[in-house]
Amino acid sequence: MPRFVILQHDHPELHWDLMLQAGDKLRTWRLAQAPDKPGAEIVATAIGDHRLMYLDYEGPVSGGRGCVVGWDKGTYWEEIPRTVRSDQRVVVGLTGERVHGKAVLERISEDRWIFQLT
Repeated sequence: MPRFVILQHDHPELHWDLMLQAGDKLRTWRLAQAPDKPGAEIVATAIGDHRLMYLDYEGPVSGGRGCVVGWDKGTYWEEIPRTVRSDQRVVVGLTGERVHGKAVLERISEDRWIFQLT
């Protein structure tokens, strides 16, 4: 089962990075707030893919880009099959230490998304 991680990141301002394992990379979104309130709509920004090492990493980020601390981690499964999914909506089931349930990411513009945990 693929893994996910949520890292608390302090640069350039406090945010949470949601990373979903996708083969040999981590598909990543920057969340404006912690995903700790089911039903809350959180503004998310799609950012570049990250290396798998971040699944188990805590510490300084290269290039003087602050530090990351593990906030949650676990496994996930896709709620929308690969044959049906689009680049506009990502729906996954998360089983982590803090986060459990269905997470929906809806694209609202080029790189802006809304994240909601149900």
